[in-house]
Amino acid sequence: MSLDQRIIIVGGGLSGLALAYLLSKKSIKITILEASERLGGRIQTIKGAAGTPLELGATWFSDVHANLLALIGELGLKKYPQFSKGISLFQTKSFEPPQKFFVPEAETPSYRLVGGTQMLIDRLAQKLPDDAVLLNTKVKTVKETTNGVVLETSDGKTVETGKVVICIPPQLVAKQITCSPKLPEALDAVLPNVQTWMAGAVKFTLEYSAPFWRNEGYSGMLYSHAGIITEMYDHTNFEENKFGFTGFLGGGAASYTPEIRKEFVLRQLSELLGEQALRPTAYFDKVWSDEFILDGNQIIQRPHQYNGHLLLQQDYMNGKLFFAATETAAEFPGYMEGAVIAAQSIAARF
Repeated sequence: MSLDQRIIIVGGGLSGLALAYLLSKKSIKITILEASERLGGRIQTIKGAAGTPLELGATWFSDVHANLLALIGELGLKKYPQFSKGISLFQTKSFEPPQKFFVPEAETPSYRLVGGTQMLIDRLAQKLPDDAVLLNTKVKTVKETTNGVVLETSDGKTVETGKVVICIPPQLVAKQITCSPKLPEALDAVLPNVQTWMAGAVKFTLEYSAPFWRNEGYSGMLYSHAGIITEMYDHTNFEENKFGFTGFLGGGAASYTPEIRKEFVLRQLSELLGEQALRPTAYFDKVWSDEFILDGNQIIQRPHQYNGHLLLQQDYMNGKLFFAATETAAEFPGYMEGAVIAAQSIAARF
């Protein structure tokens, strides 16, 4: 393949951006077609009223994620350990006091990115040419031609390219993209049943003007079988001058309005941590079930179902079509590390 031949990347999440970055370093011209109005996919950092970086998407990584760590270092970003010092809480029943426990400082802790995980997305985007990304551009069909591939978008436009790499969740490919000629039956059977990691999860985040829980000796870590919050962690920034929590709500929370979710969250926290919990400076939550992450209900029997499947790692349309979402990775599929591994695997083929 000539170096000036363009490669289209469908999806501007971490895998798509990492792939674009790696290919650009090889002087291969790339264009990212992103269906939504923003880059990042399942990474989404927003700012609270005080400017606290608040994570609605992917947040943590560890020392076992060597490829992600290498990329973070290469981009000049920094990590810091997740705070866990102090009293943690476990609610077993709503009518019993929470159990208190201590988590020893981990030798291999989970990390967060200084400035928020969005820094990884923003830094990768900054490394690309100004015209490399097209937002609000949803791919509808992928058609093989004699010399390459033609993509049609939902607004009726067509884009011709030599090769295309699809970096959106495989389940979305099955539901939203028509391929011509049709993909092999075996792959068609796998695609709709690949679990999309985080799909259906409900994540929340809170900002406070002061770390009242730390001042009382609490870690901010909560696990509950009794309240709407099932899992929560301290979300103070690296500089320790902006404060908050982040975590997950029970699956049933998706059926509530954001206002009711907030009410239940604050009620649960006030009962556990005191009245100061009732006065956040910001509250946000997100149900990860929009058209850019999930289309219809997933029929999943087990976590990471079909993630890393061999059929997802092969090329199609005579070497013109590839898949590189995190779910396709041979290792750590579904995680940020998997996204980087998937990108590296495809980049090595060009």
